[in-house]
Amino acid sequence: MNKDIVILGLNYGGHDTSACLMINGSLIAGCEEERYTKQKHTRDFPKNAINDCLKKADITINDVDEITLSYDPKLLKTENFDSHISDTRKNFKINDLEKLKELRKQDFDLEDFIRNELKFSGKITSHLHHLCHLASCYYPSGFNDALVISHDGIGEVDSSLMAIASNGELEIFHHGNQWPNSLGLLYAAITDYLGWKYNSDEGIVMGLAPYGDDTKILKSVGKSYREIFKEIIKTNEFNYEIDRTWIAFHKVRSKWVSDKFIDTFGSRRTPEGKVEEHHKDVACALQNRLEEIIIEQLKLCKKKFNLKKLCFAGGIALNCSLNGKIVESKLFDEIFVPPASGDNGTAIGACYLSTKNVSNEISFKRLDNYYIGSEFSSECIEDSLRRKNVKYQKPENPEKFIAEKLNEQKIIGWFQGGAEFGPRALGNRSILTSPFPKEMKDILNSRVKFREEFRPFAPAILSEMTNEYFEISQSSPHMLIAVTVKEDKISDIPAVVHVDNSARVQTVDKTNNPKFRKLLEEFFQLTGCPVLLNTSFNVKGQPIVNSPDDAIDCFLSTNIDVLAVGDFIVEK
Repeated sequence: MNKDIVILGLNYGGHDTSACLMINGSLIAGCEEERYTKQKHTRDFPKNAINDCLKKADITINDVDEITLSYDPKLLKTENFDSHISDTRKNFKINDLEKLKELRKQDFDLEDFIRNELKFSGKITSHLHHLCHLASCYYPSGFNDALVISHDGIGEVDSSLMAIASNGELEIFHHGNQWPNSLGLLYAAITDYLGWKYNSDEGIVMGLAPYGDDTKILKSVGKSYREIFKEIIKTNEFNYEIDRTWIAFHKVRSKWVSDKFIDTFGSRRTPEGKVEEHHKDVACALQNRLEEIIIEQLKLCKKKFNLKKLCFAGGIALNCSLNGKIVESKLFDEIFVPPASGDNGTAIGACYLSTKNVSNEISFKRLDNYYIGSEFSSECIEDSLRRKNVKYQKPENPEKFIAEKLNEQKIIGWFQGGAEFGPRALGNRSILTSPFPKEMKDILNSRVKFREEFRPFAPAILSEMTNEYFEISQSSPHMLIAVTVKEDKISDIPAVVHVDNSARVQTVDKTNNPKFRKLLEEFFQLTGCPVLLNTSFNVKGQPIVNSPDDAIDCFLSTNIDVLAVGDFIVEK
């Protein structure tokens, strides 16, 4: 290979727009547009993200061989639809397609728009949305043979896709379920019914679920919440169908659930309203039915293909409770869930697919290092501190200094290295505090995060000590698997234990994030505890901080005690 193969992948056409840059099969940069616009889940064209990707690689748009899109808008054209449909999808209703086209209609030519925005004259390609999801989790997994699945809200017309992978090739065996039969959209609908933002706050519903009881009987219908949700979502092998008498999003997106749903389960919660018992029970029934359906599908796959590895992506893969249940099922020796499992990560998948199309000589390696976003030099950080007129110091051992502050139960804003790609703070754009005492959770909520009191915080742990604290048989570097905390350790780390004794664990090894690793080691030496409470460096409703200016502003406007930005320390 004489010339570098430079691919720019874009997620544009829906929410969570992003850009990724791949050179010769290596992921060089990945940035999310929301970090720049301060609009969570933005649909804006990712121009800032693109510019930062090019900057990180020290190239210009003219050095890019191909721009590739993780969405194929041509599929929504009626004249092209039949050529994309397989025999397993003949039940797709043309009225559904017409409604979907109406909802997703674009009044401009996407390719022309991109060329004009970027002044790009080279090759532009596109890939199916769910195929990009599959690629985003298979190729960085390091697995040779694997089951590869994707579940989310909606791609072009599909809401899921399933494949077997071997020797770098993906073979689709189920084209998935189609609009409006979507587990992701149903979860969004219930999120809206419960008073939170769809395509944003589904994780809150997941956190609420353990507080509910889906075995309760609704006297009006004489059935339990669990029984009714089985009626709402019916399954047949790999297919599932949502009973449309319970939903409204296939007709009126703003309404989401039907009058029948509200009449049965109770009033819709307002955003400021009290969380009632029936709200908890609905969340519980939804979460349990989701887990039941996915586990049922995976059992069928295991029986049919007997594969030992699982790669999982799509918005549903961000449901760490579900992922925990998959691990607990012991159906697979190992599962791989990328941190950017949602639509932002499809830009990575598009890069893999296009790189593979250009050259079969390139092989892809296991990727656990997703610290590929914006990065700033010490000079740049110090300049920000001076401009913001804050007093700072530069201790000889900043990790030991911060560990001592954590031991004093201080709240730390931790800003280091390249930004994590995806919604999870993995130790570079984090707010950190001690996992004990139990009250630290409430203190963090009341002083900084301002979140619902029932929502859990995640533990980061020295990887080699994971099995001492948690029931898990594999690594979990991306904070996407909820596992059971061992009974004799609950009292040691109470601030990161959920009501069901679970925790969304992040294992930190010696390779991917040495600075965060060193901080954990220093804290362990001081306290005997290898765990820190780790949450995203932001306040409720805002994206994770992206720049030193963002970090300083968040620090100054909240009750964070100490800011560690690079090797510099700021105290109040």
